[in-house]
Amino acid sequence: MSDLLRRIHETARALVQGHGCLDSVSALIEARFGRGPGKGTLSKRMSGELDWTLPDIIALEDAAGRYPVTDLLCRRRADPAAQAVRVDLIAQAGAISKEHGEAMGAMMRAIGSQDAGDRARAAVEMREAIEAMTKALRALEGA
Repeated sequence: MSDLLRRIHETARALVQGHGCLDSVSALIEARFGRGPGKGTLSKRMSGELDWTLPDIIALEDAAGRYPVTDLLCRRRADPAAQAVRVDLIAQAGAISKEHGEAMGAMMRAIGSQDAGDRARAAVEMREAIEAMTKALRALEGA
């Protein structure tokens, strides 16, 4: 399974799990389009034996009010130069660990201090930790 198909599959699975049981998901898709997969077919899609269909995705996203698969597909058309930027996730995990540790240390100092400078340093460290995590998250989501 290609990386793109794997991400679509896992995202669709999460949408199904967020909605409830397979019977209700089947009814949801049928209500949206007048026909839908049975519980057995959905079970095979959940296991990866069958691919998700466009009506499945549309109905699940509309019901959730979120559009993660649509967003994933839209990012495929992003600027090729932006896609060329790759993040080394191992190195990024190290950066996250470092920034998180610095943020926690600064926050603990700020908690025990009345100094506005300590609070400002803690805020800066926390923003850097968030930035490191956001960079890794975008790489994992394929942004």
